[in-house]
Amino acid sequence: MLHLRVICPQAITDDVVGLLSEHPGAAHLIRVHGAAVVPAGDLVEADIAREAADEVISALCELGVDHSGGITLEQIDTVLSDAAVRAEADAPGDAADAVVWEELLARTGEESRLNVTFFAFLAIACLLAAVGVITDSPVTIVGAMVVGPEFGPLAAIAVGLVRRRWDLVRRAAGVLVVGFPVAMLITALGTAAGNAAGLFDANALLGDHQVDFVYDVGPWSLIVALLAGAAGMLSMTSAKSAALVGVFISVTTVPAAGYASVAAILGDWGRFVGSVGQLAVNLVGLVLAATLVLILRRETWTTRDVGRPLSTG
Repeated sequence: MLHLRVICPQAITDDVVGLLSEHPGAAHLIRVHGAAVVPAGDLVEADIAREAADEVISALCELGVDHSGGITLEQIDTVLSDAAVRAEADAPGDAADAVVWEELLARTGEESRLNVTFFAFLAIACLLAAVGVITDSPVTIVGAMVVGPEFGPLAAIAVGLVRRRWDLVRRAAGVLVVGFPVAMLITALGTAAGNAAGLFDANALLGDHQVDFVYDVGPWSLIVALLAGAAGMLSMTSAKSAALVGVFISVTTVPAAGYASVAAILGDWGRFVGSVGQLAVNLVGLVLAATLVLILRRETWTTRDVGRPLSTG
């Protein structure tokens, strides 16, 4: 279940209450006259089944609530109510399969902002990958995969492409275009400092290593990226968010960026090119698969959001 809170002008409160009271997927309807101060109006709250959320939000947007007031959704972890059970049973579909498009747009919009936190996580992940390359430690490479925050902007690009939100596509692409080069530069500087301090030598990449799969780009690289992208978007559009961890440790975006930084400093340009190619294949494969999943699930798209500004908070 999701908790819905609506702030609306008093002139349309009756319409909002009527909409929610008549919808089979809504329960626990509350109306508080004059509770809202800025913007002024009434407060209406209800608990709604996840599979009904997109339809309800679409109807509220048709009333103009998203412009004259406000709509918020919160996840409810536990509900003990016969009315809630009936609402979930009467709402069409299954909660795990429901796509709440506005929630997805808000989530990907939040994760596609260029900020210090994103830079920090990406730089740390690339540095961890570099350590894993130098020490030939697959465990450290996996750790770098988990820390990397890059799937958020990649998912945002897919959402923007499907919903034609070019502002979201530009913002997410800008995060990746700026973020990866900066993180790789920081990693290269760290590698150079470690080499100068004698922590390792230029022969660190010679011979065969357990982590050589990072720069070994090929058909399987694309296949894994496609599968991971599909699983990641299915996770983001359903109630199965735990699957995202598996996505993080399936693709070699961050490890490839870290390996390329190390190879550049040590002058191994063959492995540098292979790592950059691996990075590119993974990025493209993730976006393609995520976009395809959204296209296949687009039949549930009911809310028209073109022109609504992205959140900056």
